[in-house]
Amino acid sequence: MLSSMVVSTDSRGTSVLESILSSLHIHVEVETDLGRARKKLASSRIDALIVDSEIEGANGLLDSEASGAENCVPLIICNEANGETEISRRAKFLFRKPISVAQAVRTLSSARNLIVDRRLRYHRHQVDIETSLISGERKFDARILNLSQGGAGLEGNFASNLAQQVQLHFSLPESQRRVELAGKIVWMKEQARAGIRFSEAAQPMQKQLQTWLEQQYFSR
Repeated sequence: MLSSMVVSTDSRGTSVLESILSSLHIHVEVETDLGRARKKLASSRIDALIVDSEIEGANGLLDSEASGAENCVPLIICNEANGETEISRRAKFLFRKPISVAQAVRTLSSARNLIVDRRLRYHRHQVDIETSLISGERKFDARILNLSQGGAGLEGNFASNLAQQVQLHFSLPESQRRVELAGKIVWMKEQARAGIRFSEAAQPMQKQLQTWLEQQYFSR
């Protein structure tokens, strides 16, 4: 399950956020104390960190070296009267007080896409999928051993001079949807195994892969 932490002393706003986060299947913990929040960030996996900018020291909570918050998607709660501040500029998403249900739904629904993308980008899903690896004008039969939003691990009989830029063509299990993704070789072992990082550029079929990975991840 996705997880979040709300660091705020505003009980009304926190109540709204808790309700919407739960409806999006995101577990939520509420902290009013900055020290306890830091300890939880350091010891637990938190996908989204929601911080009230009016809490003293809130800006320091986003310091990755101090709290381990670099793995979180930051969402900041700001007072409209304060205008733009240093902490609001660091936010991926912003709430304005008073937080309404409509604002929370809109903001958190958008944030969830980024939260899921971060979780799936590095989680390697173990698979056994037949694939075609296109390298220049050559084609290799291979098997995908693990797959993530960001790349794949392959097994096959590869030539030592594979082009760095390659393409993978394969069908997703169960859905049988055909996927074609571009990427580059980032490592190779004994011409029998290789790692590919998918291109950061927008690819039409990237969304299909993300949807499939999300279904596999959350159905476990």
